[in-house]
Amino acid sequence: MKKKINYLENRKESYKTSRDVSKSFKYAFIGISYVLKTSRNFKIQLILAVSILMIGFLLQISLSNYVILIATIMSVLILEILNTSIESIVDLVVKKEFSSLAKISKDTSAGAVFLASINSVIIAVYIFVPKIKLLF
Repeated sequence: MKKKINYLENRKESYKTSRDVSKSFKYAFIGISYVLKTSRNFKIQLILAVSILMIGFLLQISLSNYVILIATIMSVLILEILNTSIESIVDLVVKKEFSSLAKISKDTSAGAVFLASINSVIIAVYIFVPKIKLLF
């Protein structure tokens, strides 16, 4: 929690829209870095993504299948970042009080990541099982 507070103190002017494109990219990378540092699930998903891409290389999957894998991986990572964002906004609004609407918001955003993860497993099975069958 202390990391979150320190991070937020450094962005005192975060309510302003940047007119500088390079600063916009900088803020985007700061956001990705924040999720990477603070989200255990994001780290796990990145490790799995790299592993899947390496397996794809070893099994010599087609370029079109690589594109499908990368798009699927990106969808999971994007949703995890959005989930972190939604959870942070909800925490900011409700503070330390319980709210059934806050719970719904957090649970549904986590559900979106879960569904994307299931989708990625289905796609991986579709791409990898035929290649693995050829090995035996």
